[in-house]
Amino acid sequence: MSRSVAVTDDMGAEQTYLDGLYERLDQLRAQADGRLREILLESGGTPQGRSQRDAVRSHYTEQLAQMNAVENALCFGRLDFAAQSPRYIGRIGLFAEDRDRDPLLIDWRAPAARPFYLATAVSPDGVTRRRHLRTRGRELLGIDDEVLDLAAANGDGREDLTGEAALLSALTANRTGRMRDIVETIQAEQDEVIRSVLPGVLVVQGGPGTGKTAVALHRAAYLLYTYRQQLTRQGVLILGPNPTFLRYISQVLPSLAETGVLLATLGDMFPGVRARGAEPSPSAALKGEPAMLPVLAAAVADWQTVPHDHVEVDHDGYPLRIDRAVCEDARAAARRSGRPHNIARAHFVTEVVHALSVQIAERIGADPLGGENLLSEADLAETRRELREDADVQAALFEMWPLLTPRRVLRELLTDPDRLASAGASLTAAQREMLLRPAGSPWTPADVPLLDELAELLGEDDTLRRRSAQRQRQQAVEYAEGVLEIVEGSRSLDFEDEEEEILSAVDVVDASAFAERYADVDTRSTAERAAADRTWTFGHVIVDEAQELSPLAWRMLMRRVPSRSMTVVGDVAQTSDLAGTTTWDQVFEPYVAQRWRLTELTVNYRTPAEVMAVAADVLAAIDPGLQPPRSVRSAGEMPWAEPVAPGALAGAVVSAVRREAGAVGDGRLGVLVPEALEDEIGESLTAAIPQVAVGEQPDLRHRVVVMTVRQAKGLEFDTVIVAEPDRIIGESPRGLSDLYVAITRATRRLGILHSADLPKQLSAVLPA
Repeated sequence: MSRSVAVTDDMGAEQTYLDGLYERLDQLRAQADGRLREILLESGGTPQGRSQRDAVRSHYTEQLAQMNAVENALCFGRLDFAAQSPRYIGRIGLFAEDRDRDPLLIDWRAPAARPFYLATAVSPDGVTRRRHLRTRGRELLGIDDEVLDLAAANGDGREDLTGEAALLSALTANRTGRMRDIVETIQAEQDEVIRSVLPGVLVVQGGPGTGKTAVALHRAAYLLYTYRQQLTRQGVLILGPNPTFLRYISQVLPSLAETGVLLATLGDMFPGVRARGAEPSPSAALKGEPAMLPVLAAAVADWQTVPHDHVEVDHDGYPLRIDRAVCEDARAAARRSGRPHNIARAHFVTEVVHALSVQIAERIGADPLGGENLLSEADLAETRRELREDADVQAALFEMWPLLTPRRVLRELLTDPDRLASAGASLTAAQREMLLRPAGSPWTPADVPLLDELAELLGEDDTLRRRSAQRQRQQAVEYAEGVLEIVEGSRSLDFEDEEEEILSAVDVVDASAFAERYADVDTRSTAERAAADRTWTFGHVIVDEAQELSPLAWRMLMRRVPSRSMTVVGDVAQTSDLAGTTTWDQVFEPYVAQRWRLTELTVNYRTPAEVMAVAADVLAAIDPGLQPPRSVRSAGEMPWAEPVAPGALAGAVVSAVRREAGAVGDGRLGVLVPEALEDEIGESLTAAIPQVAVGEQPDLRHRVVVMTVRQAKGLEFDTVIVAEPDRIIGESPRGLSDLYVAITRATRRLGILHSADLPKQLSAVLPA
């Protein structure tokens, strides 16, 4: 094994080297800032020139953001070799002005940095010593060395786990309400996941505290570094369980020098909709089931109506009759086209307009002597054009086959009992009742996959948009023509008799090219453009808490990544949502069959052994075949349970929080409660204690946070107090999974308050 020793003799030399790295960083930052200022002062030019300028501007803006983000802990490690120069490892790579020299700092993602995470005394990979540098800002606070060449160490130091000193320092530090990166302490099994190849679906299964989220975020940074050109163009999506979680992880990627990733929740995945509404779990689960697909298809079909007998329209003072049979034939033709509703509408309109043109031809083009119709094909074409533009005809056709939006169809489906009864004939009456909601209800996350499915069924008729764009372009060309005429008219007449030809603007550019030169250029980032475009396809998608996604949510997500390049992290033992999964085969069989890779994280870095001993009993009750991850540390604090008199729970929580807040110091304390008690306990704590956060999107930087288990997914606290565990179990058919999640959020201390009997799965918890 390696020997880890604390070193102070080299502090001065290492501080000097750090100073040199920061001096180089400041120099590069000043250069990027100066170049950016120059570009911002430039204007005009051709579309190509402006596009290139915007690309350069984005490049320097991103560079500055990266250099600002890595200011803290720029360099955190050093590798010493028997036959090579030392390598310093940090958040980004830095080179001296003379790039022929060895790099000053190696990016942690580069292959040359990998021994920092993998080298051991058994397999040192040429490394004799691994040094961890502990810094605050630009100041070196300490050094920890791991001597991998034990013969060279002369037996000095203490045998220990590889990297334990730096790892335990990070693990035992107080929480801050924001996730920290683990770039300094990545372990071997985590490194294997982070550096796995890009293509295909990689599933990372791991129990509580195994660092699934951190690994996924570091994998995003690694992939962007390794496949920069491809992923910068297509973008990377990270899908998290809720907005609180996204705020919790928001600083990790910037600290790893990556600022262009789109962070989103399921409720953000339909442009123009922020789905934050709440609804009962059973209705959300039903919306996520494949049983909703025929309901949505029927809901769209129900808008494609025909008259009971006929409809009369007035065209230029002549009545025209649209018979039911004509409409039925037109509808059948449109449906046979296989096109989405809004696109297929053109087929429907064409068929009906043709039938109306035949009526007109028979009326005004009939030969009085009984011969052929007197209207030519050109006459008929003009008649059809006039019919298409006739307001009465348009209104009648729109009534029978309207242009629809996903929001309108879903809103009316879920609020109109008659529409739901018609489209939902395949559902039971109880299921339809479960889906109905009052008009004006907010969108919920479970609605978003339905909106996305409807968008596929409806399609988008962009005829009007294309016509509008064409009109705008024509107006721009006409304006450019006017400008060029002014330029030409203002030429001096003194040159008329000159033999030498003097070129003017009109000689080198026409109005169309002139207008194109000043067309708008889209300067949005890849993430911004992806967020606004429902049809955007990503180069890679990372899904956290993936076990919670419903089948229709997966169906929507797969549309965003047709390459099936995904990293999926989760734990099937922690599935809480009724529409979630308990097996990865169930998720991926419809999309990639068995062509997906599974890796497991088995070491628990977050949850102390004392807490995991309690969690193991809950896990066994969920599935006896599941094994809890192995904890690497003990907190020295035994979980406790305290009975509470009925009706005294809120006061008991306040007392426990006061007591535990003193024990946790500057750390964070989470109070996890049943949904039915969130308001009551939150109000009591808010009234009694300062710095308490509660609500749908609580601020995790508060010292005390009150939340439901569903909100706490993926989060961690120094101390966790679980209130009424029996009610947490009873609130959901997967209540044991919720309890397992709740007790494994603690990094140091766990307490349980209960007015009912303690669930048998928690019998190992000692009385307070």
